[in-house]
Amino acid sequence: MGRAGARANQFTYGSVLRACTGLRCVERGMQIQGCIQKSRFLGNVFVQSALIDLHSKCGNMEDACYLFGMMSERDVVSWNAMIGGYAVQGFSDDSFRMFHSMMREGVIPDCFTMGSVLKACSRVTDLIKVCQIHGIIIRQGFGSHIYLNGSLIDAYAKCKSIKSAQDLYKSMLKKDVISFTALMTGYARDSNYSREALELLREIQQIHMEIDDVTLCTMLNICADAASLDMGRQIHALALKYKPNYDVAMGNALVDMYAKSGEIEDATRAFYDIKEKNVISWTSLITGYGKHGYGHEALALYKKMECEGLKPNDITFLSLLFACSHSGMTREGWECFNNMINKYDILPRTEHFSCIVDLFARGGQLEAAYNMICKMDIKPNASLWGAILGACSIYGNISLGEVAATHLFNIDPENPANYVVLSSLYAAAGAWDNACKMRNLMEERSLTKIPGYSFVQSTKKNMALLQPI
Repeated sequence: MGRAGARANQFTYGSVLRACTGLRCVERGMQIQGCIQKSRFLGNVFVQSALIDLHSKCGNMEDACYLFGMMSERDVVSWNAMIGGYAVQGFSDDSFRMFHSMMREGVIPDCFTMGSVLKACSRVTDLIKVCQIHGIIIRQGFGSHIYLNGSLIDAYAKCKSIKSAQDLYKSMLKKDVISFTALMTGYARDSNYSREALELLREIQQIHMEIDDVTLCTMLNICADAASLDMGRQIHALALKYKPNYDVAMGNALVDMYAKSGEIEDATRAFYDIKEKNVISWTSLITGYGKHGYGHEALALYKKMECEGLKPNDITFLSLLFACSHSGMTREGWECFNNMINKYDILPRTEHFSCIVDLFARGGQLEAAYNMICKMDIKPNASLWGAILGACSIYGNISLGEVAATHLFNIDPENPANYVVLSSLYAAAGAWDNACKMRNLMEERSLTKIPGYSFVQSTKKNMALLQPI
């Protein structure tokens, strides 16, 4: 256009800046800004708003603030660019502050303003602010706006107010995939709402709403957390119906669901059905093998992953260490730990140290486990000392058990399990006086061990999801 001799106007600059914003190409945007400064459109509100949006969405909030402060007049688009920029960059408090300034200056917010403010609310999980924004949305007449309803449901769900999210969803005259997915994702975050999630999916089928990949993956995650194999199989069938050539995310969700539901063979088949596997795919099956006690299979899969040229991450090694720990593979687990640090330059976190301590402790190498705790750079937490105490109870090591228990009583004095384990350790060694002292100490501190329980899924009643409609 420039070579042809045509002059750009405010709409040209605005369109090009929006393209740069969408691509997050701030360098090209700066070049366009240089052209604008030489033109007569430098003071144009439309162009200035586009410049603010570019800088804010690309993370240059200081430049965006400078441009915003230099504007002689501002419209709702200018304010939206600043509010949305702060929300996208995670500066929720600044987003709220800008919104309050906008209201004080008498600028009427639109649906885009409210959407950005809701995004800021969901980041800080502030339920009071969400309720206040909901009230403003209703007063401004945006209560029936489908996009805003979806954002409100998402915000309520992230603030753990599932009841409010449910009520809003049920009040919607026309439900869409955005609001449905927002509520379904909220259910997925709380395992107590598995039944409601399945009922919601059945309702969506009845109104013939198109189900996307995100929804199906969310449903599979719910089934995995609830260990609902029958329902998981039905969701798998639904996935094949809607998405016969599903992507790697769907494949990973299937592997995870079958592994957590106890069907490791089906998880393995789902893994090999994935055409292009990523690190999550391999890690999901390694985790499944580890939880089922197949340590050797987990290690073999890890070696095959390396041969395929994929670099394992910290979660992969955490799953490997867990697998080795629960399969008595002390030497192999120690090798994996060293490979993680020396070969892949991955710094171990507390969870890795907890697994390696548990690895030594389960293998009877209590002194090695204790020395690991003493030498590591991270401050030991309750999980680490709990692994030591549990192993001392198995192998009858009272002296080290007392050391671990002392640390646990200081870190987590309200946990009755620590007192019970030490009392059992004393009782097994015949030190009944000390065992009684532990029991009396629990009574003095009003501590009661929560009894264990198991969930049993009924096999008499089948829940039919894929019924003919």
